[in-house]
Amino acid sequence: MAAPRAAFSWRAWWLVVVLLAACGKAVELPRLGPDDVLLAFGDSLTAGVGAAPGEDYPAGLARLIGRPVVNAGVPGETTAGGLARLADALDTHRPGLLLLCLGGNDMLRRQPAAETAANLRAMVRLAHARGIAVVLIGVPQPSLLGGAPDFYAEVAAEFGLAYEGEVFNEVLRDPALKSDAIHANAEGYRRVAERLATLLRAAGAV
Repeated sequence: MAAPRAAFSWRAWWLVVVLLAACGKAVELPRLGPDDVLLAFGDSLTAGVGAAPGEDYPAGLARLIGRPVVNAGVPGETTAGGLARLADALDTHRPGLLLLCLGGNDMLRRQPAAETAANLRAMVRLAHARGIAVVLIGVPQPSLLGGAPDFYAEVAAEFGLAYEGEVFNEVLRDPALKSDAIHANAEGYRRVAERLATLLRAAGAV
């Protein structure tokens, strides 16, 4: 029984190191010009399911930062589906910044966490190969305790990404901010947009 405990202790220690590194170091983003496009890439949480058109978080973020934000959210999409379409989206829109928010449908479909993390890493590499900075947005596990899985923070630390891992967990734990069990409402998406605008300003992007 000693070996499993040792393995768990090593992983727990590594996660603490990763999280401290991510929290203790401010990530700077390239300054965006007034016409630079942001690409919000994700699933139904990005598409804005649960709110009316124009009440999704990409639309709210565009209003807050005064930059165009393309909503490339596809309801039901997994990280594998996102990986398959990301290159075309990047080449079509040529964004100055990618907002990457995927993984919830992987969890709902019980996909292996390692596979989800690998797909996120591959998407970050696709963006970086084109000189595009990435903001990673974590989504909570569909469980009683919730919270974004550890792999989001690990991927963010590995690539030195700006990371927002709490806002969707906060929104989806508050009945007043939800349209159903897994989607925000207009007020919830507004909170997400405000948090991301704050992150972008703190990182020097706007």
